[in-house]
Amino acid sequence: MLENIQHFEKMAAFAGAAVAMGLGAIGSALGEGHTAAKANEAIARNPESLGSIYKTMLVGQSIAESASIFALVIAMLLLFSKPVSDSYATVCAALSAGLCMGFGAFGSGVGAGFASAAACTGIARQPAASGRLTTNMLIGSAVCQTTAIYSLVTALILLLVDFSTRPLSPTWAAIFGAGIATGLSAIGSGIGEGLVAETSCEGIARNPAAAGTITNSMLLGQAVTETTAIYGLLISFILLFKSFPPATTLAPAAALLSAGLCMGIGAFGPGIGEGVTAQTAVKWIARNGNAQIELTRCMLVGQAVAESTGIYSLVIALILIFVV
Repeated sequence: MLENIQHFEKMAAFAGAAVAMGLGAIGSALGEGHTAAKANEAIARNPESLGSIYKTMLVGQSIAESASIFALVIAMLLLFSKPVSDSYATVCAALSAGLCMGFGAFGSGVGAGFASAAACTGIARQPAASGRLTTNMLIGSAVCQTTAIYSLVTALILLLVDFSTRPLSPTWAAIFGAGIATGLSAIGSGIGEGLVAETSCEGIARNPAAAGTITNSMLLGQAVTETTAIYGLLISFILLFKSFPPATTLAPAAALLSAGLCMGIGAFGPGIGEGVTAQTAVKWIARNGNAQIELTRCMLVGQAVAESTGIYSLVIALILIFVV
């Protein structure tokens, strides 16, 4: 019996590592490629700023790549670390950790690429503002990486916590639900935050004197955009740390797995939608600073309405965990 469990643990570790690194590489590669493409356009527009553009491109690409580095860390842990225990729950945890990190790295990599690409374009148009553009890019791209960090934390918990002392059913479903909730919910917020950071860089290139105001508006918009990813992290923590009684039927397990799916999928749209809202607000704050208060108010109200759908998903996920 023990040999069979260890065999499945190895299979799960190999599959989890492949999924984590494979999916994790997609977003970063897309973000880095987009950055390089816009850097080429920027150099063609303003060859005299080659040095600044080139440096900004490399810095931006390195930030976009950090999400795939998180995936690499999880993949290496899966391949070379010893499981905390020999159990079928550990098998599920390895697969869930890979899915969580793979999905979670996607949105952050793409989002960070939006910001660095816009910074390169902005430097070509406004070389004197290269310092402000780089600073804004670093801040905006760093915020994009926070959702990948949520996935990293959840994946580490899945790998380091011993679930063998809990009943296999419905614990296996809670484990998978936790990985899915954090991983999928990170995609929308990561992309949405990248859209906000992209427009912020474009705004500073258009109006360098308003850099401080534009950056503050960017951070406010990104903060609201990230909330649905936080909902996903909350559901994951509940699924991972709440004790569930043994189940002799599949219904309790289906409820826990569905809670993770509900929150993960339900956070995708609000994350992007709120990012689009903040993107447009930041764009027009840069063009018409006198309307900053009105634009910020409209942005927050619009984001709140878009947020409501994510809250609906959160409520249903909580009902699935505590009531059904």
